[in-house]
Amino acid sequence: MTNLRMMAVDDEPLALGDLTRAIEAEVDDCSLQSFLSPVEALDYARSHTIDVAFCDIEMPGINGLAFAKSLKDLHPEVHIVFVTSFENYALDAFALHATGYLLKPVDAEELRRELTFIYERHPHAHARIQARTFGGFEVKVDGKPLAFKRSKAKELMALLIDRRGAGISSREACAALWEDEPYGATQRSYYQTAVADLRAALAAAGAEDVLVKSWNSLAIDPEAVDCDLYRFLAGDPIAVNEYRHDYLPAYSWAEFSIGRIEEEGLRRR
Repeated sequence: MTNLRMMAVDDEPLALGDLTRAIEAEVDDCSLQSFLSPVEALDYARSHTIDVAFCDIEMPGINGLAFAKSLKDLHPEVHIVFVTSFENYALDAFALHATGYLLKPVDAEELRRELTFIYERHPHAHARIQARTFGGFEVKVDGKPLAFKRSKAKELMALLIDRRGAGISSREACAALWEDEPYGATQRSYYQTAVADLRAALAAAGAEDVLVKSWNSLAIDPEAVDCDLYRFLAGDPIAVNEYRHDYLPAYSWAEFSIGRIEEEGLRRR
């Protein structure tokens, strides 16, 4: 199991060492950062993408529950696995939508089970492109926000994410992006500019291959994107818990997708 970016946080050096060695023994090639201070761990998370965090609960300054909440504010899709000597925090932990709860000393088999669950629920963990559609739209490549020159280029990316790999024609795209304007040469020119800006933004990040272009059709490769919408539709419990009927709220055309998405999500689970 590889590719996930992990952190381990425990204020006790011996416990942190044991946890770090246990994780490294189960993951052949992991990106793992260890911290004795939850404050330092949060500072690191502000500029780095974190997929999985293993953390103690009783820590000075910021306890593990507060740390987990702050980390989820930075990375809403992060998997939190609490590692503690106490059983009485389990309800509080899962109220924060924790992925797992391990008791010290960490048992290798239990750790392996948690890791297996995380990887099964995170099929696109290797994807360089991460897209968030719940609560607002954001796209990152290798953990860095994608820099869009124009707002319509960003909205076009959201529209392609919404299509989940289905191609869209210039007329269909213009109807969504400029819904109150008649389709014509002016709209086509605006659309071509938005496409060029989107391609330039992706090319600058080395991720242009996510676009699939054919005659009068544009799409994305959904397999190349780690997206909360896609995991919601796959029944991922974390994505399901994070959904608050707030899909792409900035875009009026997305309102027509909400009912279909929720119905499809319920049917698949």
